[in-house]
Amino acid sequence: MTDFFQDQPLRIAGHAFTSRLLVGTGKYKDFDETAEAIAASGAEVVTFAVRRTNLGQEAGPNLLDVVPPERFTLLPNTAGCYTAKDAVRTCKLARELLDGHKLVKLEVLGDDSTLYPNVVETLKAAEELINDDFDVMVYTSDDPIVAKELERLGCCAIMPLGSLIGSGHGIQNPHNIRLIIEQAGVPVLVDAGIGTASDAAMAMELGCDGVLMNSAIAHARQPVLMASAMKKAVEAGREAFLAGRMPRRQSAEPSSPFAGRING
Repeated sequence: MTDFFQDQPLRIAGHAFTSRLLVGTGKYKDFDETAEAIAASGAEVVTFAVRRTNLGQEAGPNLLDVVPPERFTLLPNTAGCYTAKDAVRTCKLARELLDGHKLVKLEVLGDDSTLYPNVVETLKAAEELINDDFDVMVYTSDDPIVAKELERLGCCAIMPLGSLIGSGHGIQNPHNIRLIIEQAGVPVLVDAGIGTASDAAMAMELGCDGVLMNSAIAHARQPVLMASAMKKAVEAGREAFLAGRMPRRQSAEPSSPFAGRING
């Protein structure tokens, strides 16, 4: 941030973060690339799929060697779950593996082809997890009514999709995202669909508190360079939102006033 302005940290479930970019760990060619991209992103929160990740319970490469818990806030997620029952079980497994860790990202999918959230099962899982003392960040549709109900249940962050997971189409319905932001009393972060830096900047300019992404970085031709671009985009979008854009006008208006001009 600039010297003359200091932003407030992003606060989620009692945690405070300077970076508003959250990143995933999947789809990289190896753990070395994962570590380099995360470092370039400046992210402090790193999410991973509990069902697909070795945290030391098996022999072989261990994610915690690359993303040490003393340096990063880990965000286990329920990717690959299609029922509330499976999602709840997965979060409980994460809590066991991470010595009582409470912060989780809940996602319950509807089908294999779209990976669109099943909001009925999501609501059911969110209520059960919150009653079991989890701090739930929740992936959901861009429906403002569903978002408000998830907040009412006690979710600590609402994470509407920008577009389908891994699609790279950016934010398809900015008006709904803005409606969710306007009514929310908890952080709102766009999750899914970001394809490039301008998409991330747009999310932040809409007023989102942060952005979570994985594919946009991991599938770039140069993931580490894209991670750096996303870091800058999130920061620029945040500053633009706080600065307040100029009003849109129907006609041109000169940058320099006519009054007092020097005539030749």
